[in-house]
Amino acid sequence: MHALVIIAVYIGIALLPTTAQNAASDAFTPKFDYCPPGTSLIRSTGATSQTLGPDEERYISTRKRDVLPAAWSSYLQNVGNRAKALDLELPEYVSRVLSMPGLNPSLGIAISGGGWKAATFGAASLNALDSRNQTATKLGTGGLLQAASYMTGLSGSSWLLMSLVQANFPTFEELIFGTASNATQSKENLFPGWLGQFDLLQPGNTNQSLDFVQSLLTDVKGKFDVGFPVTLIDVWGRTLSRHFVNGTTPENFFDTNITHGAGVTLSSLASLPIFQDHGIPFPIVVSDSISTAPNTSALFNLTGAVVPLTNPILEFNIFETGSYDPMLSAFTPTKFLGSPNDSVCVTGFDQVGYIQGSSGGLFSIFNTSAETLAASPVGGLLTLLNATFTQPGIRLDAAALPNPFFGHAKDTFADSGEKILRLIDGAENGEGTPYQPLLVKARGVDTIIAIDVQGDNALEFTEGLSVIASQERASILSSVYSFPSVPTSVETWRSENLAKHPTFFGCNSTSRDVPLLIYIANGAPPLGQVAVTNVSTTLTIFPPEQARAIFDQSFDIATQGIPVLNMFGYIEKDPEWPICLACAVVDRMRLKSGAQRSGICASCLDRYCWS
Repeated sequence: MHALVIIAVYIGIALLPTTAQNAASDAFTPKFDYCPPGTSLIRSTGATSQTLGPDEERYISTRKRDVLPAAWSSYLQNVGNRAKALDLELPEYVSRVLSMPGLNPSLGIAISGGGWKAATFGAASLNALDSRNQTATKLGTGGLLQAASYMTGLSGSSWLLMSLVQANFPTFEELIFGTASNATQSKENLFPGWLGQFDLLQPGNTNQSLDFVQSLLTDVKGKFDVGFPVTLIDVWGRTLSRHFVNGTTPENFFDTNITHGAGVTLSSLASLPIFQDHGIPFPIVVSDSISTAPNTSALFNLTGAVVPLTNPILEFNIFETGSYDPMLSAFTPTKFLGSPNDSVCVTGFDQVGYIQGSSGGLFSIFNTSAETLAASPVGGLLTLLNATFTQPGIRLDAAALPNPFFGHAKDTFADSGEKILRLIDGAENGEGTPYQPLLVKARGVDTIIAIDVQGDNALEFTEGLSVIASQERASILSSVYSFPSVPTSVETWRSENLAKHPTFFGCNSTSRDVPLLIYIANGAPPLGQVAVTNVSTTLTIFPPEQARAIFDQSFDIATQGIPVLNMFGYIEKDPEWPICLACAVVDRMRLKSGAQRSGICASCLDRYCWS
C-alpha cells in the first residue's frame, strides 16, 4: 500500500480539536431504542443442518419462482443464437435444463478481493454476463448475471457489490463512470460513478487533505460519543462511502455539509425497488474474524495469512450477519448490529461504508509488531486516532463490532467470551475469493463462477492461491462443506496455465454436493495485449482513464476462453467459449438428471476441465 498517510501531516492535525457534529456525523452515529416486540438477536443455524434465515429463504424462493425462469429462458435464447451463428447445435439436455423451471441450475458468482483492481475487474466480468450489455448478449454470455441466485464479494469486490446494490443495480458502465444526465432523469436517480480520481485518504492538496481527514474524524466522533469504539475501519469506511455510495460528486467532494453516504445502511437496501422486485442475485460480503487466541497451526502456508483457516468467516447480508461455520453456527439481524440485548436495540451501526471497510481494509498486514505498525503508511493515522479518542485495549487496525455472539457456543467459538468481535479484511486467511457462502448446503448452489483477481506473484497476476486455500479450508470443515478438487501445487497451476485461461474444476465429481467451479482469473493479459490489469491491490488513487483501460481489458479476459489460432494464423477468442460456458453451467443438473454429456458439450468439457 503506498502512502495512505503522510505521518508528519497527520501528527500535526492530531492536535486540532474535532469540530461539533455535522450532518454526516449525526447520520453515522448509531441510535438506541426499545427493541420491537418479539425481537431475538440470535438465530442458531445448527452446526450441520445450516438452515437459512427466513427472509433470505423468502427472497430466494420468490426469485426462483417469479424471476429466474424467464431469466434462464432469455439466457438460453442468447447462447442458442450464438450456437446457430457457429452452425452448432446445443445438446438436448442443455435446452431442457435451461428452459424447465424445475431443472434450472442454482448459480452463484464469487468475486475476489484486490482493491480498486478487483472492483473494476469484477465489474467488467459481471458486465460480460449482463443481459443489458448488447455485446455480451450477442456473444452469448449475457444473461447469466440475471439468472444467478447469489453473488459474493470481499475486500475490493465488497466495494463493488455494495456500491452496485445501493445504487439500485445500474449498468456497470453507469456504476463506474457515472450516469449521463438527461432531461428524463431526476437528480436523485443520477449516480456519479466511482470517484477514483480522488485518493482515498489524500484526495487533494495538503490543506484539502488536512481538512478532509479532519472531516472523517468528525464523522465518526458521534459514534464514539455514544459509547462505541472507533478504529481505522470507521475512518476507512467513511472515505469508501465518498467513493462508492450515493451522495458524493466531484463538485461536493470536500463539502462538509453533505452526508456523503452516511446513514445508508445495509439493512435499508431491502427497500430498494431492485430488491423489492427480487431483481438482483442475493448479495453477500464476508470478513475474517481475528481471535485473541488464534490457532496458528491452521494458518495457510502459501501466503502471508494472518487469520487461521479455522477461524469463523463472518458474512454480511441485507437481513443477517453471522457464520454458518460449525464453530459458530449463528446469525444476528443486520439491522440491529451493535445491540446490547433483546430489550435495547441499536440501529444505524450497519452503515454500507463501514461494512465495505470491515470486508476490505488491509491494515492488519502492517500489524506484525508495534514498531512495524507505527512505521507503516498508516502509522500517522493511528497516531491521530490515539490522540483524539482514548480507547485502551481496542485494536485499531480491525473493525470493532460489539460481539452479538457473546456467550454463544462457548465450547467451539474462540471469541465467545469477548465483548468486542474484531473483523479484518476478508482475504486475510488466504481465501481471496468468497466461496464459503456458496458452499452452504442449504443454499443448494450447483455451479460457481469465480472471478479471481488476486495478485499472487511479483507481476500481480493470479496463480490460484485462493482456490487452494478454499479447498484446504473445506477439507478441514468437510462435515459441512464440499469443494471440488483443485491442484494444490502452484507449479501445476503454472505449468498447465490454469489461471491464464478459464478452467473448470469438479467436472468428474460424482457427488451432487460438490459444485462445479468455473474459474476465470486475472492470470495474464488477453490475446497478446499489453497488460494493464496487473496493478497493485494497494493503489489508493484510480483515475477514470485507468479504470477504463482495466475495465475494457477485463471484459476481453472474461470472454476470450482459451485463445485459438484462426485460419490466417492470428490469435483470437475461442468462438465456442459461450457454448462451453453454458455446458458447464448446466453440467451439475445434467448429472442429477442422469443424462450423458454429448455433442459440443462433450468436447467443450474435455478442453476446459482440469482432471
